[in-house]
Amino acid sequence: MTFPTKIAVLLRDDLPTWQRLNVTAFVVSGVAGTRPELLGADYEDADGTRYLPMLGQPVLVFEGSADVLTAAHARAVERGVALAVFTDELFKTGNDDDNRAAVRAVPRAELHLAGVAVHGPKNAVDRILKGARLHG
Repeated sequence: MTFPTKIAVLLRDDLPTWQRLNVTAFVVSGVAGTRPELLGADYEDADGTRYLPMLGQPVLVFEGSADVLTAAHARAVERGVALAVFTDELFKTGNDDDNRAAVRAVPRAELHLAGVAVHGPKNAVDRILKGARLHG
């Protein structure tokens, strides 16, 4: 099945594995939380146990240098594509209020990005991710 849109996560390539997983979970929640139409129906196993719905299309995970991440962030903002951000400062906070305050305290051009997630038309997302490579 092909989709007209793409969900993508871009991670800074120098993060340890636990941080990559943490950042991915947080930024994808930003996409799912603001685009409920992307969620499928609840899951149910053969015994009737119900499970939460998940995104109905793939999430592609990319990696790149800090410069690639900064450029992708700028392109997304320039194109008006909504994005979720995770900055280095968020590794030191413990709740949503402190997370928002940590991002709010830093001008956009000075954010120390650990990762971002974007959702938009495929061609726009591809242009935003220029220079990134699929996470491997």
